[in-house]
Amino acid sequence: MTGRTTGGASDADRLARVALSRLGEPGDPRFAVHTAQMGASAFHDALLHERDPGSGVVTDVATRLASMEPERDLELAARMGIRFVVPGDPEWPRQVDDLSAAGEVQRRGGPPLGLWARGPLRLDRLLGSVAVVGSRSATTYGSDVAATIGAGVAQAGFPVVSGAAFGIDQAAHRGALAVDGPTVAVLACGVDRAYPAAHRSLLEHLAGHGLVVSELPPGSAPTRLRFLARNRLIAALTRGTVVVEAAVRSGALSTANWAGRLNRAVMGVPGPVTSAPSQGVHELLRLGAGTLVTSAEDVLEMVGVSGAHLVEEPRGPERQRDRLSLRHQQVLDAVPVARAAHVDSISRTAGLPISDTGNALIRLREVGLVVADRDGWRLAALAHR
Repeated sequence: MTGRTTGGASDADRLARVALSRLGEPGDPRFAVHTAQMGASAFHDALLHERDPGSGVVTDVATRLASMEPERDLELAARMGIRFVVPGDPEWPRQVDDLSAAGEVQRRGGPPLGLWARGPLRLDRLLGSVAVVGSRSATTYGSDVAATIGAGVAQAGFPVVSGAAFGIDQAAHRGALAVDGPTVAVLACGVDRAYPAAHRSLLEHLAGHGLVVSELPPGSAPTRLRFLARNRLIAALTRGTVVVEAAVRSGALSTANWAGRLNRAVMGVPGPVTSAPSQGVHELLRLGAGTLVTSAEDVLEMVGVSGAHLVEEPRGPERQRDRLSLRHQQVLDAVPVARAAHVDSISRTAGLPISDTGNALIRLREVGLVVADRDGWRLAALAHR
């Protein structure tokens, strides 16, 4: 392998990372540790010559490494419009390096060796992105909320990141696309594969207008463990994760867990208390592991620059009586609805002097809240609203 550099990283480093990505599973913490300590090229050469750097990685890998052709992998990928981005490249999303200090979950952890990317959106644009994840078996309510949040977040210029799965993922992507906003699919297989197959057109559209990303080389198939590794990548790429519907064993909660480990914002959308697809979200919120959000505005307040997306406190419409002084409200409450009453009766009910009550009634009549006739005072129609 040569030492020449291309776009920031050396050829030797890039080729070593290609080979290592084919050798091990994504998120294998042993690969991350040895690559960080030795450098990708030195770690590759140690394995190739059966020099065990520790952790038992060497076992039966030299033959497999010797048969690999990373140069050819890169050439074939380039023909398909796929690029391999590694640390040191200008496009490298440096936020994923935070995985170095996030520990392991189910023997998965550490930053990726490199990222295979397909699409015009650059990886380094994802620093301010937001993940929207949730159940594959989404309800109509969940899909609508995910699409609305995806649209609002993308319209504000924050890329929406998800996994292109059925349910909430699909809704989040389509919400962003509906407003021509940026959106990214992070896959547990090669970026040249359509998984699920029913989302081929969605993934092709993202590859043409947004971005499709994976740690796995082109041609790789999805497996359960690869989905677990993918979840940490979604959390690491983004500034915050929103969970919209997740059952108690949902993979979306794994993404939220990683986001918490990485000190990213963790948010959850509540559902009906009787809804099984929302039980995992409710538990997340009950334990204080996430912040309750109900709209894109809530999400933007959590992930945006301080003071840039402040949410106004919801308030009901202001009524005429809201502008009254406390004494005038006291008199108004004492005025009967249907049968008129004289001032002395109203003053006794209000607990105020007759003179004060009379002055208040005159003011209340001026603003249209009471009416008077020969029988006395009663509420006007306006006061009932």
